[in-house]
Amino acid sequence: MPEGGWPVIVFVRGSAFHEQNVTDCSNYFVRIAEQGYVVAALKYRHSDIAPFPVQMQDCKTAVRFMRKNAERFHCNKDRIALWGDSSGGHTVLMAGFTGNRAPDTDAYAEESAEVNAIVDWHGPTDFAKMNFYPSSQNHSDPQCPEGVVIGGVDVLEHPDLSTPASPMTYLSADMPTPSTLIMHGGRDQLVPFNQSCRLYATLKALGKDVTFYKLDNACHACYGFRSACALRLVFDWLSDRL
Repeated sequence: MPEGGWPVIVFVRGSAFHEQNVTDCSNYFVRIAEQGYVVAALKYRHSDIAPFPVQMQDCKTAVRFMRKNAERFHCNKDRIALWGDSSGGHTVLMAGFTGNRAPDTDAYAEESAEVNAIVDWHGPTDFAKMNFYPSSQNHSDPQCPEGVVIGGVDVLEHPDLSTPASPMTYLSADMPTPSTLIMHGGRDQLVPFNQSCRLYATLKALGKDVTFYKLDNACHACYGFRSACALRLVFDWLSDRL
């Protein structure tokens, strides 16, 4: 065990904000653990039982829980990263960008929710802009994942709800932002590739530490994201920041 304990990855599985099948990512967890990380697999309150912001609040609670129990799990409370795909990518961006700021929760409030790094795999970043780019889904309909997670309403008709639920809202030059790795498939048929492009351009313009990889032939969460090459990109990036 390294001095101070093992670094921690809080992993949030994508599920279109519905109930997550956490065990579906067991192959990821094993490969992450092989690299010397403690993996905390989060199962949050999904959109069918509670709307935003409980998903990202549960993510913050997971970070604080791991800090509170660092000795129990032999992990280093000062070396924590978030990693999520699709809706999980959205959740880790929201939790990582806001840290101890609102929308927050009182659970384990004695611990910090701040993290060192975020790994975002093809997550939505700006709900209101999703329908302006090619996608296999209508991203403004009340029954779409984004509509359901903000309460079952039309995304474009309710900026009062969609704006606070978009990670892009929480970026500014004077607010600290964890190092961020973005990866998105060039053939993503669901979450528009432009969502990651806009996030990267904004972070870069604000002077943040951000890296962006396009997986040319990858679709949404497949044809590349489970490859050794993609995971090696993440592990190499994390080794310099965690």
